[in-house]
This record gives sequence, structure tokens and C-alpha cells, in this order.
Amino acid sequence: MDRVENMQGNSSNSMCYLPKRPPIDIEFQDLTYTVPQGRKGSKLILRSISGEFKSGQLNAILGPSGAGKSTLLNILAGYKCRDATGSIMINGKARNLKQFRKMSRYIMQEDLIQPMLTVEECMMVAADLKLGRLLKKSEKLKAIDEILDLLRLSNTKYTSTNRLSGGERKRLSIALELLNNPPVLFLDEPTTGLDDLSSSQCIMLLKKIAEGGRTIICSIHTPSARLFSVFDNVYIIASGQCVYQGYGPEVVPFLSNIGIECPKHYNPADFIIEVCCQEYGDFHDRMVSVIDNGRCKYGTKAKEEKLHEVSLDSSTISLVKEENAAELESCNFDYDSGWFSQFGILIMRMWLQMWRDRSYLLLRCVLYILIGCVIGTLYLGMGQDGSKTLFNFGFYFTCLIFFMYIPMMPVLLQFPKEVQLLKREHFNKWYRLSAYFTALTASTLPLQIILGTLYVLIVYLLTDQPLEPCRMFMFFVVCILTSITSESLGLLIASQLNLVNAMFVGPVATVPFMLLAVYGFGSGYDTIPTLIKIAMYFSYLRYSLEGLISAMLKGRQKLNCPDDEDFCIYTDLNFFIQEMGMENTKYWVDVLALVCIFLLFRSSSYYLLRQRLSPNKTFLALQYIGRFIKSHIVGR
Repeated sequence: MDRVENMQGNSSNSMCYLPKRPPIDIEFQDLTYTVPQGRKGSKLILRSISGEFKSGQLNAILGPSGAGKSTLLNILAGYKCRDATGSIMINGKARNLKQFRKMSRYIMQEDLIQPMLTVEECMMVAADLKLGRLLKKSEKLKAIDEILDLLRLSNTKYTSTNRLSGGERKRLSIALELLNNPPVLFLDEPTTGLDDLSSSQCIMLLKKIAEGGRTIICSIHTPSARLFSVFDNVYIIASGQCVYQGYGPEVVPFLSNIGIECPKHYNPADFIIEVCCQEYGDFHDRMVSVIDNGRCKYGTKAKEEKLHEVSLDSSTISLVKEENAAELESCNFDYDSGWFSQFGILIMRMWLQMWRDRSYLLLRCVLYILIGCVIGTLYLGMGQDGSKTLFNFGFYFTCLIFFMYIPMMPVLLQFPKEVQLLKREHFNKWYRLSAYFTALTASTLPLQIILGTLYVLIVYLLTDQPLEPCRMFMFFVVCILTSITSESLGLLIASQLNLVNAMFVGPVATVPFMLLAVYGFGSGYDTIPTLIKIAMYFSYLRYSLEGLISAMLKGRQKLNCPDDEDFCIYTDLNFFIQEMGMENTKYWVDVLALVCIFLLFRSSSYYLLRQRLSPNKTFLALQYIGRFIKSHIVGR
């Protein structure tokens, strides 16, 4: 009971404005994890390991490359590795993964920070999303100041995240997850890419955070001897088995007891990693037998803790565990801000980032104006020229090609990177995916309309199209629908592929849409093969082209044939429409078809993105089948 009160007291002293959290002890037993290796069978990553990580301690997972430390961290955090077997206990009870994810946060190795925002703005957005109406704005600002001061980021409060150093970005990643005071923090190699001073500062700050009553677990790669001594508990893995668990400096007498002497003035962390790599002989089995795969801890500090626990009577220990479990169950971790509030916060963040990226905005504006002028000049004055009807048809198709490629390419370039940020924020319960996706959809619409209007005005006037408000509006609607549908197609592709593959698949995937859009014009609908007819229904560009033809050519008077032309075959636009086989098309049917395809692409993007972040059983089965085919059939 005193232990609980002390931890809460420490937590409240360091984080006055944040909600109190109960202490959480994590224990795991017989964790085993394997990965398939094609025709070679499977590879055992973790071999029935056990261990514990207590609250109020800074815990480190060490091991050679490929030993399984990141896998263990992922399993404990619930991030990946669903096929792991074994048990994980939280305060003595079986872990409820859904509840555990609400109380824990995972800070990944890559410093993924939202760009184009200041440190304070990043923290305020996170506070609004995580704390909701739990605190007033003034209290949120005070909590932000406390955390920034704790992590030595006060001087960077008004600095853009793009200008932060590596150590500052790492500390900001931690600060963002501390806002709702999670009792458990997982960090994947927090010192990677940092110099000695920044690494030391980062570890000492984590130590201070852990002393506030939190459970801090991090994987780390060869710390210095000084940092190695800072960790309260070190868990070392080699070949998927635990070879040491206990206080870091006690690893030297531990190795001495099994016949390995660490040289004086040698980093114990480096030395035990070398021992794990069998640089001094094969002592692996001997270390495993002493430690018994993490079931017992080694070292003076661990022994002192054990003696302290023994000195308490069993009824007191049981009472403390029951109180911890009851407090954990009664603690409310659902402080999110609600769907509509999340939507508002996210769309304002997206608009602010978009507005501050001035060079990108200027480039897009110049691109729309420049291409509009080029296309308008190529088809200059052809809109009402009876001898240029076919060229005018080409103008409509060119406009659709423009609205297909230009909105799609930025999505293919940007969203694969955005997905990595989305993974971190969504996994750490910042917001609902539906709120994020709706905000993403709505945030790009104003810019699409503004730039689309700019382009349409330029080409419409330069090509001398009929100045009728109704036709102008219909032309604009088809162009904008084509634009947002193409953007949705790009989003569908970019949500599932990395940057390189998306940039290849995106342009290639649009080729069938273009071919099907113009296939069969002038040759008669009945002559088109049945399979091609079916495929044509899925080409949104065909609906766009039919919509433009219906809007711009139907119901118009005969065009004048210029005096310098001997004969103009298509002055009668109704005759031209009939020759093209589009006399039965209806504008509003084409518009409705575009809206339906837009909704289909968007909903498919959302569904596949959700499955990528948290796949259901069906997708897990499909992934397993895909891995099986790749390893057993393609690999032959």
C-alpha cells in the first residue's frame, strides 16, 4: 500500500495537472514466437522466455542483432506478433489487450513528428486529442509547460519541428505520449542516431519519468558503461533466450560465477554482448541455466528487492496486489475528445500544415496556371469553330487527363510517408481512424476547388467555349468530380504500397481508364466485345468524357464554318454526338456514376487502411495464405 501511495505521490509531484495512474507491473511467461521461412520451415525467434518489468523502474532489453529484443518489445506492447504463444500478466492478472493499449504508449525508433508545426502547437494538438474536456485550456498549457520543462524542451517551445535536432525530436516524441500520463511506456532503441551527450540526456530523463511511478521498457543497442548502470533492470536476450535479468552492474560478478572474467575498464554492456556472440567460447547454455529464461532475477539490487518482499507478510502482499488490480479496473483511460472534436482538431492541423508549406502551394498554383495557359493556347478559339469540332473533343479529353494525373501524384508522393505517422498516432489511441480519414478527405477539397476553378477559367475562356453559366457550371462539376475521384484512386494505391511502388503503380493503373474512356467511339456500341463493355462501366474517365460532351455539345445550334474552310463536316453538333455513339448519354447519370465511383474508391481506401492498421481475422487469414504461396510456390 505504501508503495502505491509513494508512486502516486511521485507522479503527482512531477505532473500536477495530469490524471493520476495506478502502478502497473508486467510479467510474462513462456513467450514463444516463430516466423515462416518458406521451404525451410520456420524460424524460432523467442524460445519460451519469461521475465518481469516493475513499475517505478527503468527497464532495458539488450541483445545482439537478431536476438529478438524488438520482437519481445512488440509482443509486450501488442503492436505486432499476434502469433506469439505464452501468457502476459498485468498486476497478476491476464492481460486484456484492448484495455492495455489504452494505458500504454509505444514510441517507435523513427522520430515521426508532424511537420510544419511548432513544438507547442504539436503538444497542444496532442493535448486536445488525448485529454479532450478533462482539462481546461489553461490547465492543458500548464501541463504542456511541465512536460516540456521535464524533458528540457522549454527553449524549443516556438521552434518548428522541422528545425529540431535529433535529440530534441526524440524527446518531443516522448513528450507527446506523456500528455495523458500513461503508466506504461515502450521505446524502441531511443538512443539510436544520437550522440553520447544526447543519449545520456535521453536515458536520464527516462529514469526520471520512471521514478514518477511509471513502467518504462526500452530496447537499447550497446549503451555506455555509465548508462548501463542507470537501468534498474536489464533483460538480455541471445538466440531467443534470456541469458541475464537483473541490475546492470551485477552482470560482471554473474559472468565471473560461470567462469568468464570481464577485463577491468571494459564496458560490461559491450562485454556481455560479445559473450552472447560467442566471442569467448560457447557459454550460452550455462547462462540460460543460471537465469532459467528470466524466471529469476540476478544481482544485488534484485536480491534486496526480494528480501524486502519476503519481509512483508503474505496477507499484506495479497492486499497490495488486490488494491492495484481494483484501482486499475476502476481507472478511466477513455479521455478522448469525441468524434466531431477530433475531426475539427485534425482538419485544422491539416489546413495549418498545408498553409505553412508555402513553396508547395506556390508550385501547385503555378502548375495549374502554366498548364492551363499551355492547353488553352493549344486549343485557342476552337470552342465555337465548326471546322475544329474534333479538336474540341480532344480538348475535353485533355482536360480530363489533367484532372486525372495532377491531383493523384501528390497523394502518391505524400501519403506513404503519412501512413507511418498515422500508424504511431492511431496505435497510441490519439484519435479514431474514421475521424482522421474524414478530415483528410475534407481538408483537400477547398484547395481542389480553388485550383480547379483557376484552371477551368483559364482554359474555358482561351478556348472560346460557350459563355453560358449553366454549361460552365456543368463543365466545372465534371472536372472537380474527376479530380477528387483521381485523388481517391491515388489514396487507395498509396495506402497499401510504399513510395516507390506507389509511384510506379499509380500512373500505370490509370492507363486502362484512359483506353476504356475512348474505346469504341465512332465504331458502334454493338461491335464492342462483351468483356470490354463490362470493363467500360468501371472507367470513371468515360463517365467524365460523356458528361463533358453532354454538357458542352448537346442542345447547341449549328456552328459557323470559317470562310477559309471549304467544308466543315461537324458543324451540326448533334450529328457529331450521334456519330460518336453518345446520343443516349445523360449528364446527371454520368455525374451520379462519378459520385458513386468516388465513394467506392474512398470507402475502399478507408477499409484497406483500417485493415493495414488493425487487420481482422479474414485479412489475417489472407495474409497467411499469401505468405504460404510466396514461400512454398513462388519461392520454388
